Amino acid sequence: MSTHSSTGAPAPAVLVLEDGRTFAGTAYGAVGETVGEAVFNTGMTGYQETLTDPSYRGQVVVMTAPHVGNTGWNDEDDESSWIHVAGYVVRDPALRPSNWRSQRTLEDELRAQGVVGIAGVDTRALTRHLRERGAMRVGIFSGDAVTDETAMLQRVQAAPEMAGSALAAQVSTSEPYVVAAKGDKRFTVAALDLGIKTMTPTRLAERGIEVHVLPATATMDDVRAVSPDGLFFSNGPGDPATAGDQVALLQEALRDGLPYFGICFGNQLFGRALGFGTYKLKYGHRGINQPVFDRTTDKVEVTAHNHGFAVDAPLDEATQTPFGTATVSHVCLNDDVVEGLELHADDGRLLGFSVQYHPEAAAGPHDAAYLFDRFTDLLASAGTKEAQA
Repeated sequence: MSTHSSTGAPAPAVLVLEDGRTFAGTAYGAVGETVGEAVFNTGMTGYQETLTDPSYRGQVVVMTAPHVGNTGWNDEDDESSWIHVAGYVVRDPALRPSNWRSQRTLEDELRAQGVVGIAGVDTRALTRHLRERGAMRVGIFSGDAVTDETAMLQRVQAAPEMAGSALAAQVSTSEPYVVAAKGDKRFTVAALDLGIKTMTPTRLAERGIEVHVLPATATMDDVRAVSPDGLFFSNGPGDPATAGDQVALLQEALRDGLPYFGICFGNQLFGRALGFGTYKLKYGHRGINQPVFDRTTDKVEVTAHNHGFAVDAPLDEATQTPFGTATVSHVCLNDDVVEGLELHADDGRLLGFSVQYHPEAAAGPHDAAYLFDRFTDLLASAGTKEAQA
């Protein structure tokens, strides 16, 4: 569907927040209507990876970078098979892409995949509003979908909230698949796909790990069937409080002594498995410039984030769990949010760990890529201990 009217001018569009504030603009991408949770992303680059990140399921993404679409769209940088965002908000879309890898424009791809967006919005004012009021439901209406404000507001307020939403199964693979190790195979890992990004098994495979990607509905029997050396939980969308089956699976894996690594949603579920609660952040962390302190290395990393929920764990004291001693390993320097957890045995051995951010970060930064090496070391140490036993 064209984003332009019969006169050739862009179709009118309106963004309506659930608190009644509106922003006028023009259609960008598909024309129609969409609703979701309004969130903002502070990344200056990597919009293709953002749009195809399954963790954005059900969210209308507001880009704080003023110019979007400069590098067009290619067929190599997707993090999944399609665009997952519910809607897209930009200030100044590029008139034309300028990049040797570009195969089509960003708007062409949005239109082809039916993603309703809006351009010409004062995204600075919109972001400030979301920072002050918090992430909230929003609708984008363009073309014939633009009606009176009361009707559009009612449509937005009738949409489901992100809290309480179970979305991982909607974006997970329906069938298991294997990503072969690059070079000599060293380990086998079962990876639960809760919204996994393409680059994650690639980073594992680069380290000699054969990755068996399993659906979000997988059972512990499915995990055991691949005879893994370790277990991985991916990133993903929705409220971690809804993922009771995955938490139970993880607890069973910990009882089996299976080494564990989790990213983002996998960090939240690790926290729940260890007995901690989770909560919704006011407006979340989304972007590629978030400073995190790694207490293990005493280094600060600039990291890629996409999360609206966090683990509620004590920052400065250890917690005894049925599986070992849990500690907070990483902390966000902006707001002291828990950004990582570690689980140790009584003798100090590392049993599992997780981070709230994205060390695979296809669009960068790559400060945290060492975490995949840490997982490889964990698998190696666990195998050595088993061999000695």
